[in-house]
Amino acid sequence: MARPNLPETMRQIRFAGSGGPEVIAVETAPVPRPGPGQVLIEVAAAGVNRPDVMQRAGLYPPPKGATEVPGLEIAGRIVALGDGADELAIGDEVCALVISGGYAEFAIAEAAQCLPRPGPLSLIEAAGLPETYFTVYSNVIERGRLKPGESFLVHGGSSGIGSTAIQMAKLQGARVFATAGSAEKCEFCRSLGADAAINYREADFAEEAKRLTEGRGVDVILDMVGAPYLARNLAALAVEGRLVQIAFMQGYKAEGFSMTPIMIKRLTFTGSTLRARPNADKAGIAEGLRREIWPYLEDGRMKPVIHATFPLEEAAQAHALMESSAHLGKIMLITGR
Repeated sequence: MARPNLPETMRQIRFAGSGGPEVIAVETAPVPRPGPGQVLIEVAAAGVNRPDVMQRAGLYPPPKGATEVPGLEIAGRIVALGDGADELAIGDEVCALVISGGYAEFAIAEAAQCLPRPGPLSLIEAAGLPETYFTVYSNVIERGRLKPGESFLVHGGSSGIGSTAIQMAKLQGARVFATAGSAEKCEFCRSLGADAAINYREADFAEEAKRLTEGRGVDVILDMVGAPYLARNLAALAVEGRLVQIAFMQGYKAEGFSMTPIMIKRLTFTGSTLRARPNADKAGIAEGLRREIWPYLEDGRMKPVIHATFPLEEAAQAHALMESSAHLGKIMLITGR
């Protein structure tokens, strides 16, 4: 089933090889058609995320069989339904996690990975939810097992992931700390609810975490930095603490660190990737978000922070901003639809 008068072609972004933002190009392509269990979404906006930058650099290719068009999260209106997607309807306004293909005027999504646009949010704001909310919920709440009354530290608190993690952990009843690289970014973290923000250019975050917890250490750390932070992350954790790794922005091989703290403090060191997980896993995360987190979005207790929007044709500028790390929150591409 499809909306009448769907166009045959659309604009989309393609990477003309691996490299910097200069390899980003706009092209015209056929509008895709949904398969079983899928929907076709007329995209209003798509989020720009670090994995998109890595894909452009040739470091994070889409899974086999997926489109090479970048983009992992979108929001818009459903315009066609595949067989078995009867729980949704033509015209529904949704946001969705997609395996790729978000940088386009139309994109395919698994019906089970679609969530309704929260009432207070625009479609542009809703497009900033899926990638960060799926990631934070599955890693902090599910894998990190963060509980009310515990302490939580997120690195890169001013990023899309960080700004989401601060809000979600605070609403879980945790005491929340964040690291950031400037006084402005630290103040931004505090404005979102962080109990303390640590400027990592001026202080050792492990020492500060111990000081802020009266020597006990924090219960859960969410890290995207990687190898250079590993030893200090372990030092900053409390007994029975959990370190959750979701990226390696500064390297994945850590040498010269001692594993002794893992044993002495009975630590858990875990992590995950999202893109390659089975659809059933992602559907389970979506259901958890709908049940536990969407009420916060519906009543205004949580919302994505949008730093900047760019037309689809200016995706190169959006990527340059992402790589500069000058943003506070999310960077979005809008299609004009």
